[in-house]
Amino acid sequence: MKIVFFGTPDFAVPSLDILNNSNHEIIAVVTAPDKERGRGRKVSSTPIKEYAIENNLKCLQPESMKDEEFINSLVQLNADLFVIVAFKILPRAVFTLPKFGSFNLHGSLLPKYRGAAPIHWAIINGEKKTGVTTFFLDDKVDTGNMIFQAEMPIEDEDNLGTIHDKMSILGSSLVLKTVDAIENESISLQFQDNSKATPAPKITKELGEIDWNKNAETIHNLIRGLSPFPATFFSYNNKIYKVFKSKIIDSKNLAPGEISQTKSEIFVGCADKTLQILEIQLEGRKRMVADEFLRGYSLKY
Repeated sequence: MKIVFFGTPDFAVPSLDILNNSNHEIIAVVTAPDKERGRGRKVSSTPIKEYAIENNLKCLQPESMKDEEFINSLVQLNADLFVIVAFKILPRAVFTLPKFGSFNLHGSLLPKYRGAAPIHWAIINGEKKTGVTTFFLDDKVDTGNMIFQAEMPIEDEDNLGTIHDKMSILGSSLVLKTVDAIENESISLQFQDNSKATPAPKITKELGEIDWNKNAETIHNLIRGLSPFPATFFSYNNKIYKVFKSKIIDSKNLAPGEISQTKSEIFVGCADKTLQILEIQLEGRKRMVADEFLRGYSLKY
């Protein structure tokens, strides 16, 4: 199969790599344009472009998916299949070009968690399992006919970062399985049951603010679902603190938002129980485990 691969972040690299090392041919990759990143505003490339350069793959970086020159270049490539992993929405004029169409890898067990942040919301909502789905693109986002799914557990110690990394590997295997099946014409499509669909909208900064009046499990799952980025936060004595890791303590001796600390531990009251903060970061400082933080700072004044 002659494939054009669409992707941008680290999450997409294992999928591109497994295809590039298969019997299929990556005739081009499409990724986001270079842009300024970080405090120094240094111009940098996407992880997918870096992989393409290292492996001598043709790389396209259009500013717009509707650019006529870009679409013409795709037509000239005459690909059999487009594979999309962690990329922007494609217009119909693009995803209908290949002979075998275009499929996307999505980070949930569709139709659950349609949208931009499926991994985040699965953890935030306390799910015990998640997975990946491959599906053919359709006009409405994340609604196309499903090809394959693969499940994975969400363990108690998992957070956004760990699930992201494990899912990118699981997803790469499903991508290769999907391409092979399409080539062999051995797929059986499944319609999505729209009545079972749940949303996974883009994460906003406001979502990350901790409300200590909620129960401990809700706050704990929010911390897990936003760690390591963008991270949850709370304000105390006019300073902002980010929280990256926590533990539920089955006791209720602190009022919601009330803080207690020892020489090495930090506790905050919630609506029902107590939350122990295990990793914390004061604004403008580095991320630290609680006992390291307490050697230089204090949450009691």
